Amino acid sequence: MTAHAHAHDHAHDGELGFITTRLEWLIQWARRSAIWPAQFGLACCAIEMMSMATSRYDVARFGAEVFRGSPRQSDLMIVAGRLSRKMAPAMRRVYDQMPDPKWVISMGACASVGGVFDNYAIVQGVDQVVPVDVYVPGCPPRPESLIYGLVQLQQKIARSRA
Repeated sequence: MTAHAHAHDHAHDGELGFITTRLEWLIQWARRSAIWPAQFGLACCAIEMMSMATSRYDVARFGAEVFRGSPRQSDLMIVAGRLSRKMAPAMRRVYDQMPDPKWVISMGACASVGGVFDNYAIVQGVDQVVPVDVYVPGCPPRPESLIYGLVQLQQKIARSRA
């Protein structure tokens, strides 16, 4: 009997290998490996956010390339750009329609703290409207910065409870 034939016999003897892991770890792995962002570009930062999905930056490597048109199919809102007070209720409505668990990345100085728009018309930080998980600084931040923010979010998801 050859070694090949002998190894082949073990495949049919009914023994199947198995892997054990914590279910919580598996759930968090699935959540962080398949993030579906909602399309919520508001200003200049949206161009950088769109660039992140191109072949040059390839956010598909991180499992987050499926930008969804519906909040009901999204678990991440990337607020890209300045948020006007007039737009704030619409943004909150989109956030409320997203299923749990959900996360928010505030992209750029305008979304995070109002940026150069220190006036009554611009919300001075989207954390006044929705809870923010990760802040990405810059004006506008480059796609690499947004990818770094996404990786930080994935690490936060991995540390959280399922």
